[in-house]
Amino acid sequence: MTVATRAPSVDAWAQSFTEANNQDPEIQAHGKYFTCSYMLDMEEHTFVVQVVSGTIVKISVDPGSIEVPYQFAIRASAHTWGEFGKPVPAPMYHGIWSASFQRDMKLEGDVLVLMQNLRCLTRQIELLRSTGAPV
Repeated sequence: MTVATRAPSVDAWAQSFTEANNQDPEIQAHGKYFTCSYMLDMEEHTFVVQVVSGTIVKISVDPGSIEVPYQFAIRASAHTWGEFGKPVPAPMYHGIWSASFQRDMKLEGDVLVLMQNLRCLTRQIELLRSTGAPV
C-alpha cells in the first residue's frame, strides 16, 4: 500500500522555501548579486519571491495583479510544479529549460534578469525537491 503525500499549505510552503533558500550553502556562496523579484505561477496559487543578495526577504502569496511588482514569471500547471516537487523528478521535469521545451512551463517578462540570475534560480527550483510544491 502506498501512502499519498499531501502538498504543504501555501503559507507553510513559503516559510519552508524561504528557510531552505536562506540556509542553502550554494545560494549563499553564489548569490551576492542575486537580487530580483519574480513570480512562480502554479495555476492554483501564485507567489512573488523577492530576493536580495541571495536571501529571500519576502514571498507574497496570491498577490493582486498590481500589489507586488516582479521582473519575470515562471508559469506552469499545478501538475508540472508537483512533478518538480518530487525528490526525484521524472524526465523533463528536472529543470526550467526542459520543462519549457517539453512540458507546459512558460518563461515571461524580463528574461535578461532571469538569465543574469540563472545559476541561483536553478538552485532555488532544485530546492523544491526538499520542500515540495504547494499544489
